[in-house]
Amino acid sequence: MARPLRFRHSPESWSVDRVHRDLFRSLDDAIGARCTTPWYRPANGYEARRFDMDNGDTALFVWDDEEAYWMGNTETPSTLWRTEKYTFDEVPYPVARWAQRELLAGLHDEEPWLVDYPHLSWFFLPVFCSKDGRETTRTFFREHAAGFPDSSREAGCAFYESVLESGVLDEYRYTMASKLGTSDRLDPVRMSATMSEFTVAHLLTEAGYDIVPEIEVTTGHSIDFRAKRNGTGHLVEVTRPLPPTRRAANTAVAAVKETAGTKTSGQLSEHGGGVTLLVDCSSFRDDEWARVNGEKPSVGHRPAAVFRARPSGHVEAYSKGSVPVDLDGAVEWV
Repeated sequence: MARPLRFRHSPESWSVDRVHRDLFRSLDDAIGARCTTPWYRPANGYEARRFDMDNGDTALFVWDDEEAYWMGNTETPSTLWRTEKYTFDEVPYPVARWAQRELLAGLHDEEPWLVDYPHLSWFFLPVFCSKDGRETTRTFFREHAAGFPDSSREAGCAFYESVLESGVLDEYRYTMASKLGTSDRLDPVRMSATMSEFTVAHLLTEAGYDIVPEIEVTTGHSIDFRAKRNGTGHLVEVTRPLPPTRRAANTAVAAVKETAGTKTSGQLSEHGGGVTLLVDCSSFRDDEWARVNGEKPSVGHRPAAVFRARPSGHVEAYSKGSVPVDLDGAVEWV
């Protein structure tokens, strides 16, 4: 499976003739291609070409007197096979800025509804334009309201636009965007679970914590977040139950217990304590959450908080045990 979009770096000298010979001809012979000037002018000192393939793939190539960068969601010409790969943050800023302008313009041309969500578009660009995941990731936001049931696309996307607008996750863009996946198989359940981590990042930030995702621990696992405030840090793990209509445990309370129990008996039991578990019930409808809220079932782990977020930004939660992560400024305890 192809990974999120990254640059390939060629530390060699390139010319227009070589670009035509080694790149364009290779692509045209294999899948059919057009080589054109890019939509946006590259930075001073650089030349660039855009390749649009007959199958809808796109590739960009930019070079100066000393090196070149290739980025595309298509097959890579053989002359670039053994080149190193880099993220947007790891290449010269003028190269990254130009490439992202090109890709965002293409994305918004194909998905005009995303124009209203510039931060969402930018953050998920490495997967929105990936080789295998471009259709599934766009479909998830377009047709599944970013994981919120009984909500509109506009409401779901607006919520995560506001989450990403803060910039707190920009440093971890590839780590977090990659979790949405680059598979050609649409899996709204797994993708919704991924978005829970963005929701929790928002809650922790709203509560005044500095966060770092994907904390490796001695068991060989990674915990979703370390949240730090006033010099004190806490580990936070996130899980998201399937809605009752999508699982054998066909009641909301059973869904919460089973999902949290799986997390507790596996990853968290091996860690041996010191982790706050946050159980995200945002996939539950109003009536399903009302049953959970009414009974407030235990989740087999303490400390824990069970919550449900709505696209409006309103979050309700209840706790089990003494939760060391102070979420008072981010949730309504019920």
